[in-house]
Amino acid sequence: MFRTALRNVSAHKGRLLMTVLAVMLGVAFVSGTLVFTNTLSDAYRKSSAKGFGQVDVAVRPAYRESEGDRLGKAPELTQALLDRSARVPGAASAVGVVGGFTALADKHGKLIGGGFQSQGGNFWGTEDPRYPLRSGAAPHGRDQVAIDSETARRAGYRVGDTVRLSVDGPVLTPTISGIFTTDDGNVAAGGSLALFDTATAQRLFGKPGTYDEIDVRARPGTGQAALKAQLDRTLPKGTAETTTGARLADDQARAISASMSGLRQGLLVFAGIALFVGTFIIANTFTMLVAQRTKELALLRAVGASRRQVTRSVLIEAFVVGTVAAVAGLVAGVGIGAGLRSLMGTLGATVPDGPLVVTPGTAGAALAVGVLVTMLAAWLPGRRAAKIPPVAAMGSVHAKATAKSLVLRNTLGALFAAAGVAVVLAATTMDGTDGQAPMGLGAVLLITGVFVLTPLLSRPLIAAAGPLLRGFGVSGKLARQNAVRNPRRTAATASALMIGLTLITGMTVMAGSLQTSIDKMASAAIRADYVVSMANGNALSPGVDRKLRATGGVTATSPMRNAPSRIDGRTEYLTGVDGHAFGELTDLKVDDGSFTVAGTRVVVDHDTATSHGWRAGSGFTVAYEDGRRQRLTVAGVYEGNDMIRGIMLDNATLAPHQSDPADMRVLVKTANGASAATKDRLVRALGSNPAVKVQSKRDLSDDIAKMFTLMLNMLYGLLAMAVIVAVLGVINTLAMSVFERSQEIGMLRAIGLDRTGVKRMVRLESLVISLFGGVLGIGLGVFFGWAAGELLGTKMATYELVLPWARMALFLLLAAAVGVLAALWPARRAARLNTLEAIKSE
Repeated sequence: MFRTALRNVSAHKGRLLMTVLAVMLGVAFVSGTLVFTNTLSDAYRKSSAKGFGQVDVAVRPAYRESEGDRLGKAPELTQALLDRSARVPGAASAVGVVGGFTALADKHGKLIGGGFQSQGGNFWGTEDPRYPLRSGAAPHGRDQVAIDSETARRAGYRVGDTVRLSVDGPVLTPTISGIFTTDDGNVAAGGSLALFDTATAQRLFGKPGTYDEIDVRARPGTGQAALKAQLDRTLPKGTAETTTGARLADDQARAISASMSGLRQGLLVFAGIALFVGTFIIANTFTMLVAQRTKELALLRAVGASRRQVTRSVLIEAFVVGTVAAVAGLVAGVGIGAGLRSLMGTLGATVPDGPLVVTPGTAGAALAVGVLVTMLAAWLPGRRAAKIPPVAAMGSVHAKATAKSLVLRNTLGALFAAAGVAVVLAATTMDGTDGQAPMGLGAVLLITGVFVLTPLLSRPLIAAAGPLLRGFGVSGKLARQNAVRNPRRTAATASALMIGLTLITGMTVMAGSLQTSIDKMASAAIRADYVVSMANGNALSPGVDRKLRATGGVTATSPMRNAPSRIDGRTEYLTGVDGHAFGELTDLKVDDGSFTVAGTRVVVDHDTATSHGWRAGSGFTVAYEDGRRQRLTVAGVYEGNDMIRGIMLDNATLAPHQSDPADMRVLVKTANGASAATKDRLVRALGSNPAVKVQSKRDLSDDIAKMFTLMLNMLYGLLAMAVIVAVLGVINTLAMSVFERSQEIGMLRAIGLDRTGVKRMVRLESLVISLFGGVLGIGLGVFFGWAAGELLGTKMATYELVLPWARMALFLLLAAAVGVLAALWPARRAARLNTLEAIKSE
């Protein structure tokens, strides 16, 4: 039986080619994902280990937890503590580290590094071992800065050039004194690093005389654990905590692995979808191969082969096909991994140097996935073939599905679909977080039910296309009959395309609805023309608000200032605003009381009020960050959103309790409204600072839209793999169907159907099957998009379902295009059949 199976594989190489391609693409996606993420993890892990090479023990502030009305606070690492650390037995040297966000502009004034990856710090002395100088000298004084070599290369900077930068204040224009190399992960990810001398860095980052961290090097012969023990005995208790460099490297390596795991899981989900779609092709292929070899299998049964041996022969064929496809997929996956890494560089992301990582686990996973998926998909056709009585099979009495089996299939499908709809609908009534798992379960049940019911659904839906097909004469009529002749095969072929379009449509509906909801949120909650904030989301200097107020054409401004406090024994963040102007700058719906922010009267969002049991007129005591207590009164309860929420009080009340006030954003109203000229005037008033963003409501929406568009395009690209596999499925089904119907096509040719008519028949059959899958996919996608939106609506009051009719029409055209393209080769093959040979074929 083993030799028979191998000979069958050799005899049907052409028919199995599409199956090999489908499995190979899925496996390539899986192995490519693993190679890509393993390579990134390894590169960043080695880079981070190098970055901690100059640190044997790190001394950091010991954060004190909040207790009662006392807010938690981290003690300062002073110069005295640094000197004390350097004198500990076993310590060779100690370096003070200070740093923070530093916006560095390129030669066109644009921010380098995307905000969060733009960092600054201190260069220790004249030769800092952490940052070897490639050219120039160490920075000295406020007018000098050193930058990393990658940033210098990308922006075209050289030693002696003047650069524009900002920490959290006015724009500075220091001279580049030196260019250094670094293994910093932010730089490796495309960010920038600017270094000042220590005194300048402390002053710029608001930490005069203190440090964020103290890095201690051990003397030769002293281990990291021994040095840590010495520091723990010497340093004041409760002031600082120590961590070895090895532990820091391990922690960062784990963090990198965790961040990569999210990316890996996301990519593997789409790889799984491609493989899932591929199972339809495999099952279709083996079902048709088994049907074509019915007499052959019956003869094997007649000469003594058992049912188990027949099933085993089919599984051996699947094992050989799966192994070949898995090996080819693994090789292609290595290429995909290398291509994805190169693509990151093309898109501007910088990845640390390192080899391509292909682990034994990756190879094992690729082989296991390819072989198992193929064998599982082939098991049912093999089992079905073994159950055909030998005499019936040898007499060409093909065992068709009985009425009982069809009733059972349709009943099971209806039960699954009904259960799926019920679970999804129940999930839409739950909270956003609690409803996620039921929603996923319901989606799986519904898709399974629809797949099982697809043969039943195919007849009425394809029949609906009958009037259109009549316009193509005999070819159209034959195409419709061929499409419904074998409902199971049609269903399996259409289902592959259905799944891909379900996901694409569902995500498109969600993305469009979310964007509309965010636009509504911005326009409904904010009357201000502009929102000013830092590029990295950090706090603005209070001077920004003062400069904006003094700018011509500005009629009202209000900073939004965050401040920690203790209320009822827990930490709550207060939002300080300009009580007189804030009502003019926002349009928040008040549910209870009035929107009055003045003196000790505050307003609270609905969720916060509910959690504390407050309503208009309620009073509560707050403990500010300076330890003082004050009694406040709730003047009103408003509907918060993702942009504005929390406890709001007047800055005049909050400011006396803040030692270092900082504004998260500033709302600005102008006399002439939002315009390019007004925005330019505001930008110039702030010194054309690369660290500061001036955004209109449209800009805010566009920023979020860019994020959604990027995510959606990435998902489209990933799901394209599933669509490609679905195309292969249609080609495979049509090609084998043409082979199966060779005699029938020969007879049609003999009675007058020309080659053009044969081509048209096959193309229309493919078009009908593809459109059938497209209609099902788009319908399910809209339903899932609506259901997921109902979950989001519990977290976003402005959520509104928006159906992207133009996109859905495009997806239907895509399904039609898939059908037309997939039919090109099978149609050409059918038209080129020799009429006499086709008539004689069996």
